Amino acid sequence: MNTLFDKIWDAHVVTSVAGGPDQLYIDRHYCHEVTSPQAFNELRERHLQVFRPEKTTCSPDHNIPTLHQEQPIADPVSRNQVDTLARNAREFGLTYYGLGHEKNGIIHVIGPEYGLTQPGMTIVCGDSHTSTHGAFGAIAFGIGTSEVAMVLASQCILQPKPKSMRINIEGRLAPGVTAKDIALYIIARMTTGGATGYFVEYAGEAIRALSMEERMTVCNLSIEMGARGGLIAPDQTTFDYVKGREFAPKGEAWDRALAYWKTLYSEPDAVFDREVTFQAADIAPRITYGTNPGMGIAIDEAIPQESTIDESGKISFRRALQYMGFEAGESLLGKDIDYVFLGSCTNGRIEDFRAFARLVKGHKKADRVTAWLVPGSQAVARQIRAEGLDRILSEAGFEIRQPGCSACLAMNDDKVPAGKYAVSTSNRNFEGRQGPGARTILAGPLVAAATAVTGKITDPRTLL
Repeated sequence: MNTLFDKIWDAHVVTSVAGGPDQLYIDRHYCHEVTSPQAFNELRERHLQVFRPEKTTCSPDHNIPTLHQEQPIADPVSRNQVDTLARNAREFGLTYYGLGHEKNGIIHVIGPEYGLTQPGMTIVCGDSHTSTHGAFGAIAFGIGTSEVAMVLASQCILQPKPKSMRINIEGRLAPGVTAKDIALYIIARMTTGGATGYFVEYAGEAIRALSMEERMTVCNLSIEMGARGGLIAPDQTTFDYVKGREFAPKGEAWDRALAYWKTLYSEPDAVFDREVTFQAADIAPRITYGTNPGMGIAIDEAIPQESTIDESGKISFRRALQYMGFEAGESLLGKDIDYVFLGSCTNGRIEDFRAFARLVKGHKKADRVTAWLVPGSQAVARQIRAEGLDRILSEAGFEIRQPGCSACLAMNDDKVPAGKYAVSTSNRNFEGRQGPGARTILAGPLVAAATAVTGKITDPRTLL
């Protein structure tokens, strides 16, 4: 019988090429400023229009500043990228949530917020972390610039069907363990290439117990173990989240949609190409020590000894420790930290700010730490104010910046200086990812909060 992935994929195949790719219909296309300019130029060169403009939503996020957004963007490269997206959206008649618009934000945050992302959809964007939307029981994956042009022109894409994998997390998470810790644990166990060629369904008691925002965090990081994407079967948690949002179905359309969404699950006898099971009890708050998300440990573990590393990975292991200034066998608890970043399409949602505020309440930000707290969207920023989280954070010495991708990647003003250590709730810790020479330690919002108030890598369970 069919897996959830099979059901959605097969329902969207327009034609198949024997021994080749499928022509897959795309329900929703998200578009930001970095990967789209060449795609629009291709449309012009071939005298093509956007086939179904109502299916594409545009929002600048990577290049925008998180301070003084009311002023022109100072960096000329960033300003050109953002201005170009605005012109392209206007010329081709696309929905555009520009800088300062009430719906502006990280594209993978605003899609779910407004009900554009729905169960059973196929969703693409010229961004690898499109897998975020799989949390809704959707097939969502990143595409290249030439594929962006293909989707704009035809609302379809040529794509070989990936293999299927199910990762089960059984049991219940311990206090102080977050969805980010689940994801970092899985990646460390699977390695950064362990899911290459697969589309992953996450299942099990611990996954079902997650909120929608937590599910988005897990699916967001699927790409970091090589997966084409990740998804979670929709359930009542999903339906309750989507219902009533601006672009969600209404009335009889909702009833029809809900009836279909309730069929979206893997059949009991569905066969996956690979299945893996982990226990929630084995997952603790986690951090990374190296230069890819798979180089991770429980926060109270030591960096592995080189003798435990596969021969093929020893060179990159040594290089990563040299870049990070760490040693094999070293504990990172108590390590001085210079920057803390809360935000990104991984952990820039309202629940992340609630968790951060809950932990820092009654404490003060460490003087040595520069903290960037960046909402994932204008809607998140409004909710932070509505719930009074900004006052709690201000009393603890923190300041909320304006929405954007911020310090997730060095494409805007929020760059970590060379040699400085940053505990980051984003998704990648590659060399130079947060700025040339910056040293990134990935973690969840509770680890980030605990570190921000102590100035050192701190187990959040000691402060809860």
